[in-house]
Amino acid sequence: MLDDRTRRRCPIDTATGTEPATAFRILGPVEVHGPRGTVRIPPGRQQVILASLLVEANQVVSTEHLVDTLWDDQPPDTARTQVQICVSRLRKSLTDAGVDVPIETRPPGYALRVDPARLDVHSFTRTVAEARVLAKEGRAAEAAGLLRAAVALWRGPCLSGIPHRALRTRALRLDEDRLAATETYLELELGLGRHHHLVGEIARLVQENPLRERLRAQLMLALHRSGRQAEALDVYRAARDLLIDELGLEPGEELRLLETAILAGDPTLHQHATTPERDPGPTAAPAGQRTEVPRQLPADTADFLGDETLIATAEAVLTGEGRAVGVVVIVGRPGVGKSTLATHIGHRVAQEHFPDGQLHCDLRGTRDDPSAAADILGRFLVALGIPGPMIPQGLAERREVYRTLLAGRRVLVVLDDAVAESQVIPLLPGSSTCAVLVTTRTRLTGVPGARQIELDSLDPARSLELLSRVVGTDRVTREPEAAAALVRTVGGLPLALRIIAARLAARPHWSLASMVTRLANERHRLDELAHGEMTIRASLSLTHDGLDPAARRLFGLLSAVEGPTLPGWVAGAVLDDDRPFPSDLLEPLVDVQMLDVASVETTGEFRYRFQDIVRLFAREQVTTPTADAVERVIGGWLAIAEQAHRRIYGGDYTVLHGTAPRWHPPEDYVSAVLADPLEWMDGEQANLRAAITQARTAGLDEACWDLAVTVATLFEARGYLDDWENTHEDALALCRRTGNTRGTAALLSSLGTLHINRGQPAQARTALTAALDLFTTLDEPVGLGLCHRDLALLHRQAGDDDQALTLYTKALHDFDRAGDVVGRAIVRTQSAHILTRRGHMTEAHTHLEEAMAIYRQVGYTSGMAHTLRRLGQVQSQAGDHTSATETMTRVLDMVRSSRDVIGEGHLLTNLGEVCAAAGDMTRAQAYYEEALRVRDQILDHSGAAVIRFELARLLARTGDHTRAVDLLDAAAATFAERGMVRDRAAAERELALLRASNPVTTV
Repeated sequence: MLDDRTRRRCPIDTATGTEPATAFRILGPVEVHGPRGTVRIPPGRQQVILASLLVEANQVVSTEHLVDTLWDDQPPDTARTQVQICVSRLRKSLTDAGVDVPIETRPPGYALRVDPARLDVHSFTRTVAEARVLAKEGRAAEAAGLLRAAVALWRGPCLSGIPHRALRTRALRLDEDRLAATETYLELELGLGRHHHLVGEIARLVQENPLRERLRAQLMLALHRSGRQAEALDVYRAARDLLIDELGLEPGEELRLLETAILAGDPTLHQHATTPERDPGPTAAPAGQRTEVPRQLPADTADFLGDETLIATAEAVLTGEGRAVGVVVIVGRPGVGKSTLATHIGHRVAQEHFPDGQLHCDLRGTRDDPSAAADILGRFLVALGIPGPMIPQGLAERREVYRTLLAGRRVLVVLDDAVAESQVIPLLPGSSTCAVLVTTRTRLTGVPGARQIELDSLDPARSLELLSRVVGTDRVTREPEAAAALVRTVGGLPLALRIIAARLAARPHWSLASMVTRLANERHRLDELAHGEMTIRASLSLTHDGLDPAARRLFGLLSAVEGPTLPGWVAGAVLDDDRPFPSDLLEPLVDVQMLDVASVETTGEFRYRFQDIVRLFAREQVTTPTADAVERVIGGWLAIAEQAHRRIYGGDYTVLHGTAPRWHPPEDYVSAVLADPLEWMDGEQANLRAAITQARTAGLDEACWDLAVTVATLFEARGYLDDWENTHEDALALCRRTGNTRGTAALLSSLGTLHINRGQPAQARTALTAALDLFTTLDEPVGLGLCHRDLALLHRQAGDDDQALTLYTKALHDFDRAGDVVGRAIVRTQSAHILTRRGHMTEAHTHLEEAMAIYRQVGYTSGMAHTLRRLGQVQSQAGDHTSATETMTRVLDMVRSSRDVIGEGHLLTNLGEVCAAAGDMTRAQAYYEEALRVRDQILDHSGAAVIRFELARLLARTGDHTRAVDLLDAAAATFAERGMVRDRAAAERELALLRASNPVTTV
């Protein structure tokens, strides 16, 4: 039974079982229902335009998009006029039927304005979202009922009867959401013990979706719980046979583990779960796709106090279902708690309203170097799953990709400490399903549609409550007048009040009255400051003066260290103290609120951070030079980064190091955090970047270039290409200014590799040639090897294999002279590609076996993956397709485990090529389709076009000429747009041949 609250959410009247009137339906054939009954929309172009406007309801759909949707081939010259005529006729059809839903003309096209409640797809998505909330509250039966009601809205495949390519993709995505919702309510009901009633329904669904492994698992579980173990195992065997016959793949881990558990009689299979393992759709990613869900909000404050009316206002704007993005700008003076409030609101609305992720960034508006919008967009795109090489360089292009990714997703964007509209506006999503929360000290009146919320200090009652929580209710009760005076003295500023309260908590013998006197005197001494800062600084000064000399010195030295957070070892570095637990030095500062605990590391160590105004105050108190302390901290980052690179590559291979002094944090700590060295580098990305910048500012050229080229290991592996460029350009400017030739050469060489990653051969050649000249002068063999290797790669990519082999020979000599075995193995792997292409299979195989032996010896996993892939290509070209498939499948698992989505696309394509060469067209098509999904997901348009071309050629061979033409058309259009002349010519030749041999495809 559904309670009243749930019934109000449900799109189906649970009392009568009838569906409320819905003006527009796309979950099945397109239908319009008006006050006089069904509205007839003439089939053809009017239906297509209506469908296009409905799937983007309340959004502007460009005329160009409508033209492209209507005409798959080249549109006629009158296309725009015909669209206008169709829209006019569609308006008349709706008006004549009494449907009061306007189709507005809005540049650059049209928008259909409709109440979302009158659109069935909105009812579906909203109901599924409500079900998600109920499921997380433990109300499984009600959630399952809502999901069944949502699925019941469907009348067949989405947009059925409209075959146009542009609409088909959107329709398939919605159909996938329907299946995901179905699987989720089945899982909920299995957890409720309804297995006997579900067997027949799940069996029918399995028959309709035979490759859907999650449904197979649910059927096995339902049968097993119904005492039909033999039939459950038969379901597994049938699934295995089908997957092997159709795709050549074994069942996934879920099915395999379930079969093992049934065979073993695992008693846990009969335990009824009350909470689903998977989140209800529609935001669940379809099979074969992965959607990154960033969770970047900082931790909430446990003892938060705030104005509930103000919070409710902000939440209403953020979660409202308007036509535009909900934007809230929290404005307030320093110390009033803007960031704390934004984080608190973010956590309150995140789970229910923004399940697709929360993005957060400090815009550094009050710093000397505020963050640029383009840089923030780059970081957000990486967080949303776009690999670095796929991220465009320009602000406008990044903004377009960002808005495309967020379209239809429910994501909250929190922008902390903004200084100007120019920082904020480019970061606004385009979809009304998203919302933005901004904090700033100045009113940002130029942000369109923003609700400005002025945050004032705490009122007396809430201030006293906060004071009581920190110092104890009994002390406040004993001195009510002093407590009230203390609250008045700090002006209700939460930061100042917490600092003073922490000071009192640390001195239980002090009276509240004495603190009022001390603070009043301190404020008088600092009366030249503005009111907000005066109060906070007075509080800080009083607490600072009460610290012992060692803590005061540490406080000042720490403030000189850049970076968003401080790991505990930094305290040891600034004091040059090698104790095993240097974080102990920080606890006195935490106790008096001069330093905050930011998070807990995987090792159990705390991470710390300064409030901005506390950091500024600390810097004002420094009485001793900080240069040595800063150099030791940078030396600490360099020491750990050097160790991380060494663990990844198995030694100091393919990298140059400088002579900057290292400061070594405790060995046990380093060993613990470097259990996964790349993950450590990723987690410290912002701190490493800040350390490089601080080294540049401090003029530490050796440390600056060394740290930059060492951390390039992270930048390349994770695709942080903006950070790669910015850190290297900063370090390069310093090295050139100081005349550091070796550092200059190392940075130019690394920048050359960056340009290769970005697909910029001209810039790469310029940087590498300049580096090569410097390394030749220095006679630096590792540097020479790196340059010769990358220049060889450029020649190989340009088709000049002879020159590439010559340069590879030079690189091999360089690395051998330096004793760099990993450098040698990389050269062997890359040159094997040319040998394979030339048919020298034995020689190529020998090169790869040598490289693999080296990688195994040093433990370089990424090198093994690259070499195995090349080995698979050699096996395939030699006709050993079985071995090639096994090798490629192994590498595919490796790249997936390392989150290398670009590598995954390459391997899926390779597997498609191998299967096609072996004559297994069904498996080849499956691999190509999966590769295409991966490329489309990361917005790799060029790579996706290449796969469309190969898939089209495959489909032409199997007789699917219509889809082959569609794919070739799309590929040729992308090739033309991106200037890929040879690829475009090849696609157009294939199109011409296909249309000549199959005239029906041109109709």
